[in-house]
Amino acid sequence: MKKIKRLTLTVVLALILISIPMSSAIAQTYYFSLDELIVNVYWNDDGSASIDYLFTFTNTPSASKIEYVDVGLPNSNFEIGSIYADVDGRPVKEISSSDYEGSGTGVAVNLGANSIQPGQTGRVHVWIGTIRKVLYVDSTGDGYASAVFIPTWFGKQYVTGDTRMQVVFHMPPGVGSEEPRWHEAPAGFPEEPDTGFDADGRVFYSWYNPNANAYTQYKFGASFPSTYVPESTVARPSIFTNLGISGDDLIGLGFCGCIGMFIMLTSVASGITSKKRKMQYLPPKVAIEGHGIKRGLTAIEASILLEQPMDKVLTMILFACIKKGFATVTKRDPLTIQAVSPLPEDILSYEKQFLEAFQESDKAKRRRTLQEMMTSLVKSVSAKLKGFSRRETVTYYNDIVKRAWAQVESADTPEVKSAKYDEVMEWTMLDKNYDTRTRDVFRSGPVFVPIWWNRYDPTPRTATTGSLPSIPSLGGGFSKPVLPGADFAASMVNGVQSFSSNVVGNLTSFTEGVTRKTNPIPVSTSSRSGGSRSGGGCACA
Repeated sequence: MKKIKRLTLTVVLALILISIPMSSAIAQTYYFSLDELIVNVYWNDDGSASIDYLFTFTNTPSASKIEYVDVGLPNSNFEIGSIYADVDGRPVKEISSSDYEGSGTGVAVNLGANSIQPGQTGRVHVWIGTIRKVLYVDSTGDGYASAVFIPTWFGKQYVTGDTRMQVVFHMPPGVGSEEPRWHEAPAGFPEEPDTGFDADGRVFYSWYNPNANAYTQYKFGASFPSTYVPESTVARPSIFTNLGISGDDLIGLGFCGCIGMFIMLTSVASGITSKKRKMQYLPPKVAIEGHGIKRGLTAIEASILLEQPMDKVLTMILFACIKKGFATVTKRDPLTIQAVSPLPEDILSYEKQFLEAFQESDKAKRRRTLQEMMTSLVKSVSAKLKGFSRRETVTYYNDIVKRAWAQVESADTPEVKSAKYDEVMEWTMLDKNYDTRTRDVFRSGPVFVPIWWNRYDPTPRTATTGSLPSIPSLGGGFSKPVLPGADFAASMVNGVQSFSSNVVGNLTSFTEGVTRKTNPIPVSTSSRSGGSRSGGGCACA
């Protein structure tokens, strides 16, 4: 009996030892290349997403046939009935979430009779029509929705070769070309995606990498104004969701709460830093110290050096055109400008582009043209500063601003104060406290209106509106009418505010459109949304 038991034990051990390499060999029989992956992600106006996958697989000659393809999805809120698949145009009948063997959430596509045989190539097309709960509030907090997506990936042990990967985001219908913004691109992809309009007139962003791979989790993201989707579809992630903490994890809740607070504060600081970075349109190479001061900049060019807000820069250009007699404001709200024709030969390039922008009746086109003008202006100033000391030049022009205000504030009479202000007005606008300072200087007493004033403020004024009586002409650059100082100051200050609200729109978004070209850095966000959290692959036969 003992001999028989030993023999039985030996046989069992032998079978176990034999079975180990066999199962390992079976696991290694799945080996393929994903030659191309094209993913179109449609962010719909009902807050849902639709995903269109096109995989091109080449099965290696020694591998098992590819019978299943696991496709990871952003979350479990998908409609299984909205999913369609085909192989080389031949429909697939069986698509199941219960057979999915990848991590996270997804579906298994049973290729069935269309399985890709060893040594063969096949194109697998999968359409997921409806996935909900894919949008989150953008971390910038400026009324944008964040849409993030990670294409499905496969186990590294199953994949060989490079993948030509293209991911295309289609914005909700109606989103303007200047309204959305992309997030930081994954490694290997260009920082700025290709942009344009698709066949349905929707704005698209397209990222392409000919040397990507099928096993890396590439994260793509974009944000667009949340007004284009129902408010209820844009979620705000909870602290626990962001940290991945379970509600049942009570033991470490206190410690995790501290971590959560730290991450929240870091996120807020990151959001503030990110917004500030978008406003830094002057390229960093200008900060490389040269020697000496760059003199001869106009006040408007100096405003670029000092990185003044772009709505103020645009207002300064408006005043420059008006003072030179190149243009007249015919309507304040909405701002309408009539330029002289033909434009004079001595007009500066940015003044010409500015006036041409206001010939556009379409607000979006006008905004784009103004952004192009600002981009050219920033690049022009950058070129002029090359080889000079930025630090010394900034100090030099800040001193001009101080001296300009000193001349106005030290004036003894309203006549002299008005004359000095008209003379140095553009430089006074470079003061960071321009609004407050202007109101303080002209808080009381009359202001003698410059001869160009009617070209800026077409509003007729009568005694009932608080205007002062006309006085004889003083000669020089003044006309007869005068205004109460408070009215004059309010009109000057409100000029900048009107530009921001009526022409520029969202100042951060407007400036960001320029920064992308003059001092580019992709926009990133801590918002979580739309990420395909699961890796899939072809399941075993």
